[in-house]
Amino acid sequence: MIQIKRIYEEKAPEDGQRILVDRLWPRGMSKKRAQLDEWMKDIAPSPSLRQFYHQHREDFTAFKSAYERELAEDSEKQQALEELVQRARNGNVTLLYSSKNTATNNAKVLLEFLHAHYDV
Repeated sequence: MIQIKRIYEEKAPEDGQRILVDRLWPRGMSKKRAQLDEWMKDIAPSPSLRQFYHQHREDFTAFKSAYERELAEDSEKQQALEELVQRARNGNVTLLYSSKNTATNNAKVLLEFLHAHYDV
């Protein structure tokens, strides 16, 4: 099972492997408190796409389409996706993000992409 969760929420037993999927380290979060198993920067939106989203937060649809295109076409992201799928088939995986917006963020797009394109 794959789920998403804000990194600022407490770790729970059902989290399984905790993987940060943001490109930048979350503000005010220590590595000890984060309790990560891995930080997958390569699967996060590209720096240019991340900047676009920060400048145009109202246009989540455009961000989502562009990020899905990156996930589908970037070989490093494809490799990271395959790794996430394998981990999810072996146990719980929690994709962690730092955004305050729980409805529109990169982890949500990533989770939807995984459900749409992989058997997880």
